[in-house]
Amino acid sequence: MVSGTCFAEFGTDVAIVETNPDRLTALREGRIPIYEPGLDRLVEENVEAGRLTFGDDIAAAVKGADAVFVAVGTPSRRGDGQADTSYVYAAVEQIARVADGYTVIVTKSTVPVGTGREIARIIRKTRPDLDFDVASNPEFLREGNAIQDFMRPDRVIIGTDQYKPEGTERAQNILRKLYRPLYLLETPIVFTGLETAELIKYSANSFLAMKITFINEISDLCEKVGANVNDVARSIGLDGRIGKKFLHPSPGFGGSCFPKDTRALTAIGRNAGSPVRLIETTVAVNEQRMKDMGERVIAFAGGDVSGLTIGVLGLTFKPETDDMREAASIPVLDMLDKGGAKIRAFDPAGMTTARPVLPKSVTYCTDALDAAKGADILVVMTEWNEFRSLAPEKLAAEMKGRKIADLRNIWDPKAIKDAGFDYISLGRPDAVQPHQA
Repeated sequence: MVSGTCFAEFGTDVAIVETNPDRLTALREGRIPIYEPGLDRLVEENVEAGRLTFGDDIAAAVKGADAVFVAVGTPSRRGDGQADTSYVYAAVEQIARVADGYTVIVTKSTVPVGTGREIARIIRKTRPDLDFDVASNPEFLREGNAIQDFMRPDRVIIGTDQYKPEGTERAQNILRKLYRPLYLLETPIVFTGLETAELIKYSANSFLAMKITFINEISDLCEKVGANVNDVARSIGLDGRIGKKFLHPSPGFGGSCFPKDTRALTAIGRNAGSPVRLIETTVAVNEQRMKDMGERVIAFAGGDVSGLTIGVLGLTFKPETDDMREAASIPVLDMLDKGGAKIRAFDPAGMTTARPVLPKSVTYCTDALDAAKGADILVVMTEWNEFRSLAPEKLAAEMKGRKIADLRNIWDPKAIKDAGFDYISLGRPDAVQPHQA
């Protein structure tokens, strides 16, 4: 949605193919089926300008197209964690059947190394007469900031077949034209081979996931030795070799990319006989981290949450999205529910997507103060900005108890404690859990 809409904003005619009838109906009616700030306005403007259309007819969309982007899901396969590329291959076969001239077939989906070669094989088998090239153009869009990330990216990666110089030049020229507005901004456009581009996306996401996991472990260490993780993170982040991003303690990383891509990279390494042990450990530590957060809340309650009312602020894996995929709230709330707690939850955008994956007993509230109403304990799971400005006095007026577990470090410990709360957060000495003091 974001890539197609932003290409249209660049002045390109874009036809988005959606095979889900409900989603297609929503798109044609101007209803965006995902939550992404600013996307609805951008879609409306480009539809009105005639540059952006939605349909389910692949042949009509592909007819006369210079490039066709494959942007279907590649979820983790059960059992081995490898990326499931079946949707990619099915889409490619459909494209090959209806393409009507030279076409660059581009993977936007995050795919394992070697996928581009397999795509070429499938196309040759399906349409031996088709003139085509395969390219890899991985996306690096952060949910909640995706439009800005597309319009002003750190870099654009384009992988083509290095062993086919003539085809590489044709494919590169088409993709250069598509990204021409970014050349004017002097955005680095990095051309690589297919395998390199495929590996870059996994490497980037896995490194960032490893950075999150690193600061989470340092946060635990801070609690043991009386250090402040905020000061540690800020100080090491000022080192230009490290950088300040992704150094915020949390209940663990989630979403559609990091969990899936770290598992896939470990599978790629195992299959290649070159295990990536740092990433294997990152996956294991992150999965344990989420379980530990549930146990931390239970310990904060005195070891038993049975019969307690727990208010929960935030459900999605991060703010500014409705994405619940692999969100830390899922295992934490499941543990609290099994412990007999009554859960009242609020999320500004994610409650609809949360219902199918959270315990059926969860009560969904109208706002943050409603979630806090009658709560013995309040738990912060997602750092939405609107939660940061909540006055402690207003929380106290709604809550039955005086315990707050801030798993995102959004509040100042002194201010919360001065309001009469028993308060814990992550890695800060003035908010260390009582059972660890």
